[in-house]
Amino acid sequence: MSYQVNIQPSGHIIQVEKEESILEAALRQGIAFPYGCRSGVCGTCLGKVIEGKISYPDDLPLGLSEDDHQQGSALFCQAVAESNLTIEVAEIEAIGEIEIKTLPTKIASLRKLAPDVMEVLLKLPETERLQFLAGQYIDILLPNNKKRAFSLANAPFNDEYLELHIRHVENGFFTGQVFNELTEKSLLRIEGPHGSFFLRDSNRPKIMMGGGTGFAPLKGMIEQLIQEGLQVPIYLFWGARSEQDLYHKELAEKWAFQQEYITFIPVLSEPNDHWQGETGFVHETVVDMFPDMSDFDVYMSGPPVMVEAGVAAFKQSGLSDEHMFSDSFEYGEDTLLAIGD
Repeated sequence: MSYQVNIQPSGHIIQVEKEESILEAALRQGIAFPYGCRSGVCGTCLGKVIEGKISYPDDLPLGLSEDDHQQGSALFCQAVAESNLTIEVAEIEAIGEIEIKTLPTKIASLRKLAPDVMEVLLKLPETERLQFLAGQYIDILLPNNKKRAFSLANAPFNDEYLELHIRHVENGFFTGQVFNELTEKSLLRIEGPHGSFFLRDSNRPKIMMGGGTGFAPLKGMIEQLIQEGLQVPIYLFWGARSEQDLYHKELAEKWAFQQEYITFIPVLSEPNDHWQGETGFVHETVVDMFPDMSDFDVYMSGPPVMVEAGVAAFKQSGLSDEHMFSDSFEYGEDTLLAIGD
């Protein structure tokens, strides 16, 4: 059974399943509520119930007094619907409204996705959550005020862990630690979220072009779009040197198989003799398939040379600046810069 929730003042309407928190339902459907701990303590998700009935399965949250509860205030990270609702909450409409936090994390798992790419899952303290938009990045804080920036590969609705795809940089200080020294339960400090490369609210068809681990933020974006049920055409182009560098090829193929509106086009610059797919530079494959790009939103993430070539070529194909979004990954001295334009 589900209930309808009318959100004011935005006028958004969402469906909330039985025993699902109102915050979970909002995030699942692409509505950005403010939140912090997700455990009913911090009070960040405070709003009001204007009409209808809610309950708290685990009793009244610590961050909400009985008086406030009686006056209609609610903590939506814990509240579940018992009827159709009209609620009032200040939705987040811009990245400037999301709090940047410095938090301790623990490595929950390390998994090699390719010989030089490691999936790192970070677990936050039980009383904390990091609110972010699909496509943003975090900084890993290191000694001597040094930082390493990595894009978040998970979608905001699925924030129990923070997922990073880290490429091993030769002689790199931090990535060397990731591949050779860090273990599960190792502690790291992070700061974020950062970046203006994030999924925009738009019904336009989308071209997503990634190079190498530039796949990471696109993964978060696509998973968010699938979860929201927005079935606009999505064309995912992933450029790499060899097939083993397409470290999540099976996942991308599964998206394309299960969702008829998603098309996956891998492109290899140094293929072996058995490769049957596209070859060359990934941005050239995009232009060959879409010589007129004026109706698209385009998201690009990966090496600067790929992004720069894409910007120049796509503008010539009719793509305007307002529909072009990029995240340039620059590797040097073990630094990964994730810059959203």
